[in-house]
Amino acid sequence: MTQQTTRIVTVIAAFLGGLILFAAAIFMFAGRLPTPVPAPSAIGGPFRLVDQNGAAVTQDDLKGKPTLMFFGFTHCPDICPTALFDMSEVYKALGRDGDKLSAFFVTVDPERDTPEILKEYLSSFDPRLRGLTGDAASVAAMEKAYRVYSKKIPLDGGDYTMDHTALVYLMDKEGRFVAPFNLKRKPEEAAADLKRYL
Repeated sequence: MTQQTTRIVTVIAAFLGGLILFAAAIFMFAGRLPTPVPAPSAIGGPFRLVDQNGAAVTQDDLKGKPTLMFFGFTHCPDICPTALFDMSEVYKALGRDGDKLSAFFVTVDPERDTPEILKEYLSSFDPRLRGLTGDAASVAAMEKAYRVYSKKIPLDGGDYTMDHTALVYLMDKEGRFVAPFNLKRKPEEAAADLKRYL
């Protein structure tokens, strides 16, 4: 093998080695990029529902405090009560700062979740949590504005359950969507994260 041939083979080997390293780096970091979420302007908008005490609540009630918002239903066996328990623990971890946060549990099952039912259900959680319901059209309009999926799933015996989006939405003091909020961590960590928005 001549010196020139050796040099060419070395250059090609170096190029291929660099290409492999570059491809490996792309592969490694691609999995670490955050999952794309809709742009802030794509989530939220006007709504008019009532809380567990029958008081009207609109998008204007989101202004002035950051807000955690979760869509679910009172017959939910596990995801919804867990999320509401976690929200209650975050309120506790915030201490006095908890009064600077709003949190709403918006039903996706207005057929069963009346204000009275919501009030009884929420009595097991932090008293600052507010439930929202309304007629089917008003709830559907809010679901559409917040890009929430829900579907009635029939069960044996004529009963039904609800399949639904299980994200917790973080809204800023202007009622604008910030990001999905992670409750799957220590309440103190979630509270420290929220304090940036208080």
